[in-house]
Amino acid sequence: MSARSYWIETLSSNFGLIRDYASLLSGSAGRLVLSLAYFVCVANGLSVGDFGLFATASATGIVLSRIAGFGFVSPLYRTAARRPRLIGTYTTGFLIALTASLPVVALAAGFFFLAFFAGEMSLAAFAAIVAAEVLCWRLLEVVVIVNNGLGRFFIGAVLVIAGSAVRAAAALAFVGLGTGTLVNWALFYLGANALAMLGSVVFCYPRQRLRFKPKLYLGRLRDSLSVAGAEIVFYLQSELDKLLVLSFGGPHTAGIYAILMRLIDLTALPVRSFNTMIVQKLMRAPGLLATWRIRWGVEAGIAAVSIAGLAFLGGALHFFPRLLGDNVADAAPLVLIPLLVPAFRNLVEYQSELLYARGKTAVRAAIMAMVGVVKAGLLLALLHGWADDRLWIAGLNGVFLVLWMVSAAASYKALDWQSPAVRNREALSPAPQPGE
Repeated sequence: MSARSYWIETLSSNFGLIRDYASLLSGSAGRLVLSLAYFVCVANGLSVGDFGLFATASATGIVLSRIAGFGFVSPLYRTAARRPRLIGTYTTGFLIALTASLPVVALAAGFFFLAFFAGEMSLAAFAAIVAAEVLCWRLLEVVVIVNNGLGRFFIGAVLVIAGSAVRAAAALAFVGLGTGTLVNWALFYLGANALAMLGSVVFCYPRQRLRFKPKLYLGRLRDSLSVAGAEIVFYLQSELDKLLVLSFGGPHTAGIYAILMRLIDLTALPVRSFNTMIVQKLMRAPGLLATWRIRWGVEAGIAAVSIAGLAFLGGALHFFPRLLGDNVADAAPLVLIPLLVPAFRNLVEYQSELLYARGKTAVRAAIMAMVGVVKAGLLLALLHGWADDRLWIAGLNGVFLVLWMVSAAASYKALDWQSPAVRNREALSPAPQPGE
């Protein structure tokens, strides 16, 4: 077979996968543009210190949003992917779990506010930002997740773009009105997220009759709680750095750090689209990443895309430091310093998704907890050791390298591990005969 024929056959056999990824990627590209516009407006509409407080409160809301629903979005997603006729039944279960979880979310939010934000920002601003993440954006994500489970990737992409567009429009209105306070922006943010959520539910959630079947929910309770625990730990270790920087560096340093990490976050959008596809592929074909050659090839591709994204942004800001506004210009000379951070950060997220795809939710939670502890220790040492911004930001490359090494070693060990019962069963199975 000629090389040309090989590539034609490969592309033809994977056309559906390529089409679905293109749909997801189009959503990421649209979201990238809108997220950049939104980021520029908010980062320059607030002071650097207020932007740091907003970004840290938003990160806290993202962590708390993983408590909401106690992880029942996982069986809802699996149902959409495998048994879509039961979506109405599992939606009822999700709504019950969401309602039951809200008091826990409120208690956890109160703890975070007293520990990190009291005296720095008002309770009203903090509550509005957390509500936007927990009750609004998370529910929009659930609608996207269900549509992705049904294979409606284009609809999911449109929803993400539309939600980002509403946020960007709110940021533009906020800057245009010149209100400029953190409380006012928090209310704008809550309103925009509520509007995006309501639109997604009304127009894009599958229309099925809600049915109450508690036996089904109890059967999925263990998996749901495992997923919730894993996601809480994952996002806590992912967002912990913002809380630590706020605590030890103050709002202005937190603002500079939030600007850098927001630019790094933008590099993750195409990687997350890839993660969505590979999770579904692994659910159907567990042996997809059986060889180390494929594993390292995929990781090298993710790292290259991540580094290239930050290099492009950093290069543009090097030559045009005020390209994204005056406040971002303060951080422009620092953008290229943590060049390796997006690669290692995105790879840790990718490895976590692999464990979810293989159903290893408890192990996933344990690994993310370990990564979080290591991250906290290294960041504390970094912030105490170097006061100069350039030095501790450069040190982030080493911190995230260590996190990737810990995550990769533990995650691939977990993926390859088999229980003794499975190993014994495979050892006792007769070898396949020729022609079988």
